[in-house]
Order: sequence, then structure tokens, then C-alpha cells
Amino acid sequence: MPYTEVPGIRVPIRMWADPDGVEMSAMQQLRNTTGLPWIHGLAVMPDVHYGKGATVGSVIALRNAVSPAAVGVDIGCGMASVRTSLTATDLPDDLARLRTSIEDAVPVGFHGHARPVDVTGLRDLPVADAGWDTFWSRFTELDGAVSDRRKKAFEQMGTLGGGNHFIEVCLETGTDGEPLPDAPVWIMLHSGSRGIGNLLARAHIERARGLPYNADLPDRDLAVFLADTPQMEAYRHDLFWAQEYARRNRAVMLALVQDVVRRFFDARGLTVTFGETISCHHNYVAEEVHDGVEVLVTRKGAIRAGTGDLGIIPGSMGTGSYIVRGLGNPASFCSASHGAGRRMSRTAARKRFTQDDLAAQTEGVECRKDAGVVDEIPAAYKDVREVIQAQSDLVEVVHQLRQVVCVKG
Repeated sequence: MPYTEVPGIRVPIRMWADPDGVEMSAMQQLRNTTGLPWIHGLAVMPDVHYGKGATVGSVIALRNAVSPAAVGVDIGCGMASVRTSLTATDLPDDLARLRTSIEDAVPVGFHGHARPVDVTGLRDLPVADAGWDTFWSRFTELDGAVSDRRKKAFEQMGTLGGGNHFIEVCLETGTDGEPLPDAPVWIMLHSGSRGIGNLLARAHIERARGLPYNADLPDRDLAVFLADTPQMEAYRHDLFWAQEYARRNRAVMLALVQDVVRRFFDARGLTVTFGETISCHHNYVAEEVHDGVEVLVTRKGAIRAGTGDLGIIPGSMGTGSYIVRGLGNPASFCSASHGAGRRMSRTAARKRFTQDDLAAQTEGVECRKDAGVVDEIPAAYKDVREVIQAQSDLVEVVHQLRQVVCVKG
């Protein structure tokens, strides 16, 4: 059996990770999840770790119910990547100016654009032609908790955020992790629904916790909304809007970075073209059919890996990342991991590591190396190579990448 099956309360836990290597708090969260009356199945990815409300790296299939905490507060968080016509030999030896140019174009941390991005001026943004005005017209239908945040949401469209979010310039490598001859250059980024998604998620999580049918759950953090209720309909409406915001946010950011790269190399006499964009959520809900049953699948720290689906599995700011193709494994509900996954908390990482450690572990990468990002040090994450190996029955590797520029919030 390619996965380990651990007994649960109502259904077993299918684990693509060593149960003995998963912290007890995460295992308890997973066991609590299997106690939900609406549970159809639970799959656990190799990057699994404890999460607020629900376990990161869990794929939960529920019948006629959904748990907003099992999505998390960054609704629609995910990845986008595109291959460029550039190769390693086109890159200058000093990449600092390219990094600062990206940082000038894309606000990071809590910041937003001084003025909303004019999406009509971004040549690499086909999403702007796909219902942009209709999307924003639905803002007035969102939960009252965000009624005064429209301006902020506009300003944060096309921004990175902080934490583990990033923008990278990468080189394609061989299986040994070393750049290929004339290695193609890729752009990759990771972000979600910013402040607006966070506010919507928190409002609905709190609402679910107060519903009487959630009073006797094994874990109130896993409180759900039930199908055919006003609360479920309100959540689904806001959830799908926030997932769309996250997708558009990544598309705007990617177009901004593509514009920076184009202008940067135009000035050096090089014309840059771009391939097809790969994009995937890894904190989201989808309506799917598994085992012949209609279910709501929550992926928190997991990507869809249906047969032929292209996905992105990043490492940390000093290690490689992978473009993968799904194998459609039904045992995992056609899912795979979303990244390397943390091996220690941010607090533990700040206590254990120094700026010198960060500089050593990100040698060769043009990136921040200050105290503000020590908690993102590569050693705080699992080995992404081992994570990939643990799910060889879920995905196949299409491209292996290594960053040379990393922008963090």
C-alpha cells in the first residue's frame, strides 16, 4: 500500500507521511476530523503539520457540509508560475537590481498599491478581460464584516503579503538540482486573498462556531455549515468570491512581474516572451464526486492532482521547487502536497536560528537576509525532495526549479 492507513473515529486516515514523524497535536486534529458526522474521507499529504483550526496538508471530503476553518483564513492561497524565453546566460551576475525592481512594482507585507492597478495596461493579464467589472460589482453582496473594505481590497489587488508568500525568479535544473545548460528562466509566486479573504474567513468561522448543531463536535474549531441552510449559502458565496480574488491577485502580480522582467531585459537588448501560466489554489473548497458520491472537498495545504493537472510544489527560500503533473490517484481524492511544509514553528525558528544562519542557507539567492525573515529559513521547513518522493503515486515531476531571486514580505 503506497500510503499508511491509521484508524480514525468514523473513517480511517490515509497518510502519505510517516505517522510517527507527525507531531501529536496534528495527529489529534486529524483524528478529530474523522469524527465529524458528515465525513466521507480524509487524506493527509507528506507536508502535513499542525495548523490553526485544522491541519495543514489535509484533504477533507464532507457530505453536505463544509468547515470554514478547514480552508483557513487565507482563502484561495496558491501558486502561479510561467516559463520565460530567457536562459541562465541572459541573467546578469548581480541580480540585486532585478529584485528591487520587482519590489518596486509589487507591494509586500501589509502594504497596498497607492492607486489600484490599471489592469487594462497590463499586456500579460488575460484575466482582466474575463469579467473584471462583474467580479467587483459583486462586492456589495459580501458579508457585512467587509462592507467598508472595498477600497482596501482594490489597493491590495496585485500585492504579495508576508509570511511564506514570495515572488521568485528560478532556473530549471536537472534531477541533481543543478541548473541545466542554458537553463530556462521561470517566474513563480505564492500568495492568496490578502486582507479581504482573511476578514471573510474569520467572520464565517466565528458564525459556524455559534451554530447549535456544532455544539457536540469533537473539536469546535472544525465547526461546519450544512447544505441547504442560509449560513452555508452565504459562506459559499463569499468563499468562491474570495477564491476568485486570490486567483486574480496572483494573475495581476504575475503580469506586473512579467512587465518588470520585460523592461529590465529590453534595456539590455533582449526581447522576452512568456509561455502558458500554471496556476493552482492550495487553500480552497471544490465540489467534486469521489467514490460515486457528491462531496465538498476542502484542501488546506494541498493541490488538486487529477490526471494531467499541472501543479506547483515549492520548497523554501533556499531550496528547489517542482512543476508536477497529477496522476489522479482516487485514494488521495486526486490531491497532492502544496509545498515542503514546516518542520518547526515561526517562534521556534526565530529562537534557534540567526541572520548568519539565514545568509548561509540562502547562499547564491538574491533575497532578504535580515532578522525579519529568519522564521522563513530553509531549515524551518521539511526537505522538499523527500516530500516529492513520498507522493510518487500522486504526481510526476515535469520540471525542477531552483530560485536565484526571492522577494519576501
